[in-house]
Amino acid sequence: MGSKRDPIGDMKQFLVAALTVVTAMSSVWANLGDASDRIDDLYGNLDQRQLRDDGTVSVIYHKDRYLYLVIFVNDRSVSENYSHINGTDLSEKEIAKFLKINAAGGAWIPVNTSKERRFKRSDDRAEATYGSSSGRRALTVRELRGKDAQRDQ
Repeated sequence: MGSKRDPIGDMKQFLVAALTVVTAMSSVWANLGDASDRIDDLYGNLDQRQLRDDGTVSVIYHKDRYLYLVIFVNDRSVSENYSHINGTDLSEKEIAKFLKINAAGGAWIPVNTSKERRFKRSDDRAEATYGSSSGRRALTVRELRGKDAQRDQ
């Protein structure tokens, strides 16, 4: 006699596999609001750490073909800057990927400006710009707090 398949068991196996994939994918990239330990683990090679005059800490990492400039306040990421190590432009796909990992359940809305590409997160808690930063083209995603968030409303 042939064996009967257990549809509930198959569904459980599928859900476990899907959850494992989603968890692994979400842990590959750090995002706005993450602690420095998590970002250190995920972004890899630390190139430079600097205490700034305003008390924030800026850290430059490089991993694969990207440079990451992360600003920390109280050990939490409040700004992340993504660029290619060789200074070339990020592709539309790369910009979309970095925006998506920083969406925090919201959506990014393009904001038209003449100088640079801007995006505003639908929860009004973050903004992103794609333009020149420190002599290279980069996407900068930053948290909006206090008067920054009120200014943009």
